[in-house]
Amino acid sequence: MLKVADLFAGVGGIALGFKNNGFKIVWANEIDKNASITYRANFDHKLIEDDIKNLNLESLEDIDIVTAGFPCQPFSIAGYRKGFDDDRGNLFFEIIKIIDKKNPKIVFLENVKNLETHNKGNTFNTIKNELTKRKYYIKYKVLNTCEYSDIPQNRERIYILAFKDKKVYNDFEFPNKINKKKNITNLLFNEVEDIYYYKNSKLYDRIKDQIKKGKIYQWRRIYLRENKSDLCPTLTANMGTGGHNVPLIADDKGIRKLTPRECFRFQGFLDNYILPKSLSNTSLYKQAGNSVSVPIITEIAKNLLKALKK
Repeated sequence: MLKVADLFAGVGGIALGFKNNGFKIVWANEIDKNASITYRANFDHKLIEDDIKNLNLESLEDIDIVTAGFPCQPFSIAGYRKGFDDDRGNLFFEIIKIIDKKNPKIVFLENVKNLETHNKGNTFNTIKNELTKRKYYIKYKVLNTCEYSDIPQNRERIYILAFKDKKVYNDFEFPNKINKKKNITNLLFNEVEDIYYYKNSKLYDRIKDQIKKGKIYQWRRIYLRENKSDLCPTLTANMGTGGHNVPLIADDKGIRKLTPRECFRFQGFLDNYILPKSLSNTSLYKQAGNSVSVPIITEIAKNLLKALKK
């Protein structure tokens, strides 16, 4: 059984995708205390809650695979696009330190689509060059959740795999597009608590005549935007804070935002995934927005397993 280290673990979306295919997660690292609470509620393996820079690599078990959904904000269109000039961007080199120490057979990275073109491609070239210098063969592809899974969320992310073994590299293929996807309504509750409704807010009067049932919208600071593709817009970490990017729907009771559980559903988490009651909704929204599309990770891990067994 191949051993995996889960870096920038968040609430465990990547770990879950690999675990679904029989990989063994032996240790993980996450700095956010609330994300760590959710992670520990769902996994039994070792989680080091600390800055990645503080990891004592000598004390940690050797692994075959390193996974990392490393911070995307420095490279995001929605963020500052500072790249490696941002401390969060420099965290990529902490991954390299771990690679140098543990020499894994496979490296799996996930980030925003914009990583590929950031700084005229120089950022992505640096990542590829650092891996190539360590004799890895690299494959990467941008996958949209709504095209490569049955989850109706518009979420484009770049997935990068680096292989020590050229045969495994040659045998690995990214998942194919699928034609079938769930409707937005399939992922929504029929009834939710009153706290999610906007009836008593100033925003309600501005949007009440614009929202139709069966559609999903975003409040963009000063205007309402409908997603005309019948998809949930890309979930973000600032959902639920009262600002922009809050997905809105209309139901028989009124106009409301998505619940945290619904946001986790739009990331492909099943309802048996524990969302600790001790955490605030704001925290859970952030965790969902910062997470990954579990079905995409699961399919990539499945294809990786096939390549390893050939």
